[in-house]
Amino acid sequence: MVAPTLRDFVTDAWVKASWEEFLAIADDPKYETSRFYYHRGYMRIEMSPVGFRHGRKNSIISKVVSLFATLKNIRIVEVTNSSFRKAGVDEFQPDLAFYIGLDLKMPAETDSPVDLNEYDSPTLVVEIASTSLNDDLGEKRLLYERLNVREYWVVDVKAGDVIALEIADARSGQIQESRVLPGLEIAVVEEALERSQTQDDGEINRWLIQKFS
Repeated sequence: MVAPTLRDFVTDAWVKASWEEFLAIADDPKYETSRFYYHRGYMRIEMSPVGFRHGRKNSIISKVVSLFATLKNIRIVEVTNSSFRKAGVDEFQPDLAFYIGLDLKMPAETDSPVDLNEYDSPTLVVEIASTSLNDDLGEKRLLYERLNVREYWVVDVKAGDVIALEIADARSGQIQESRVLPGLEIAVVEEALERSQTQDDGEINRWLIQKFS
């Protein structure tokens, strides 16, 4: 069989593909800057350029979560743009992922996707939605429900909203306060995003430290 190429697939959309077709592209170093998802026989390749707004919101979410966990003495490990794979079944590559708590089986440090047959899924997953909001709240939401992620945030960068979802028993529902980071109100996360439009990181960090102390 001839190995599939990127031009065989529509980007930024879910396209029917076998696991072997998905791997032929996802594991090709030529496409290492792309982001890949696989769910129930469909793959999604995201090729959209990531601008300053996307990167800025990504960094603010990271600061809020890390500072809160640090000041509340919560064990946390953050990974950015990493792939998580359940071979033959599912794969996801979120903007941010966090392992939170004391009882998690942490992945080994390798250059391969995290093997979800061997290690736990991340506790909290965050997607920064510039052009992918509908998909982040649709198919990706189902993917994270299936793979036992405990909490999922979608950041609507245009509206400045954070849609936080608690996942339990393969179902999700919106929450106003994090369950995996007890005491962290989603409204505070949204305010930090709003402040990022006019304030630098130092100002935001000092405000967060005062807020969380």
